[in-house]
Amino acid sequence: MSHIASRLSAVKPSASMAVSQAAKDLAATGIDVIDLGLGEPDFPAPAHITEAAFEAARKERMLYTASLGTPDLRKAIAGKLKRENDLDYAIDEIAVANGAKQIIFNALMATIEEGDEAILPAPYFVSYPEMVKLFGGVPVTPACPAENGFRLTPEVLEASITDKTRWLFLNMPGNPSGAVYSEAQLNALGAVLAKHPRIMVLSDEIYEHIIFDGRTFVSFGAACPELRDRTLIVNGMSKAYAMTGWRVGYAAGPRNLIKAMATIQSQSCTSVSAPAQIAATAALEGSQDDVAEFCTAFERRRNLVVEGIAKINALRLDPPEGAFYAYIGCAALIGATTPSGQTLVDDVAVTKYLLEEGHVAAVPGSAYGLSPFFRISTATSEEVLAEAVKRIGAAVGKLEN
Repeated sequence: MSHIASRLSAVKPSASMAVSQAAKDLAATGIDVIDLGLGEPDFPAPAHITEAAFEAARKERMLYTASLGTPDLRKAIAGKLKRENDLDYAIDEIAVANGAKQIIFNALMATIEEGDEAILPAPYFVSYPEMVKLFGGVPVTPACPAENGFRLTPEVLEASITDKTRWLFLNMPGNPSGAVYSEAQLNALGAVLAKHPRIMVLSDEIYEHIIFDGRTFVSFGAACPELRDRTLIVNGMSKAYAMTGWRVGYAAGPRNLIKAMATIQSQSCTSVSAPAQIAATAALEGSQDDVAEFCTAFERRRNLVVEGIAKINALRLDPPEGAFYAYIGCAALIGATTPSGQTLVDDVAVTKYLLEEGHVAAVPGSAYGLSPFFRISTATSEEVLAEAVKRIGAAVGKLEN
């Protein structure tokens, strides 16, 4: 039997991927399942992006690229950061990797020592704590309840800091909550961080273009320029451009950190594939009309789900401010009895019931560090979402308290 490294003993597989697999397994038995477990836009990538990669691959040899990414792509990223976020970064302060997750993985590998702590405001993206633990770090997960808009407050941040704190992660708009921070709210967090010079900030901004109700996105880097030398801005192509399978993420940050991340990448995957980098360059430098159209569609879908869930008395959903998820409160369902006589003891049991009875796959809030909730992705058609909400309502209606 193969020996598996002990460092993996504390790391769990992705909960959203596990839910999606459970949905596929049930569907394989012939049951019509609506899988709302994964956050993946249902739109095709804009045509000019795929055409750019196709034409380049047809005409040129696709060779190794620099580990940090092609100069053309890093110039395009620098241009985007200046144009959209008012941030100035040179190309040697920019790294490209196989998705934003690999960016985060590389950054943590480059910085985390055994016992270092990372503050991950809950609810958090499922992979954050697992990556921290993989490198011997300790996730610190302060609760950021719905009453606070799922946002980290300065007081909670200050109370979470110890002499071992190495990172603060911010995700805005947030997965799973959709929470967005204003400039004033970021300034208040920055004032706390200014007193703790050892702490670095990872600002995951991959949903920045999916933002609702006329809000304006503010990058942490723009709100707190005084923390530039310890801020890593993380972004990527997957969500805004519907390019999940292309696997292109990027970061902008301090040169020494970017250089360390490049070393890791050079000794692991070498680089992102050349055609994918060409596609990403075309995305950033070409028309942004599709990005705006996608956002408009996501907002319509958000509205449909909010209105539908509001009619289910036992559930709670405050309108998400961005991203394409609904993080639905289900506290009133805990303790309820299913038609088969089972008691719903937690949100894991709730999602199991919704899959088995309603044939809707959702991810339990425990995967994101804040219960009792469940997350559904709204990155699918209005027709599918309407049917999913109908099924959820019917399943809830069969419970007895």
